[in-house]
Amino acid sequence: MNRFDFTPYRRTMVGFDRLFDLLENQSRMNSGDNYPPFNIERRGEDAYRITLAIAGFKPADIEITAQQNLLVVQGKKGDELSAGQFLHVGIAQRGFERRFELADYVRVDDANLEDGILAIDLVREVPDAMKPKKIPVGTQKSLSVVAGVKDSADDSAAA
Repeated sequence: MNRFDFTPYRRTMVGFDRLFDLLENQSRMNSGDNYPPFNIERRGEDAYRITLAIAGFKPADIEITAQQNLLVVQGKKGDELSAGQFLHVGIAQRGFERRFELADYVRVDDANLEDGILAIDLVREVPDAMKPKKIPVGTQKSLSVVAGVKDSADDSAAA
């Protein structure tokens, strides 16, 4: 069993619980089915593409659902009758479900099915409020005496 122990990191890294949980859950989930095969590609600083090989599926057979931090791709093969009798079936005809955990602020931009390849384009859009800002460093302004205000020491000396 290939299990990595995150305990030492959990002790020293505050606020990363969700990341460690995702890594542990992913290792448990990936031990099973590898269908359909897929690639994840970085296409730019904030652009990604997930490519799935789904030969034999039509656009009507595919359902893509994007929720907060989760992308679910499902393929449901219709009951199509073949004119002939198969002697060998090497092309998978079963349905599938693939789940992809998405980082914060990642959204699905586009999805295309062409030549048995489903390409899903993702874009990370960080809100302006969350982007780093440069803060100019200034000098402290000198304090000045406001005209018309008497100092209490002057009042006691005059009396």
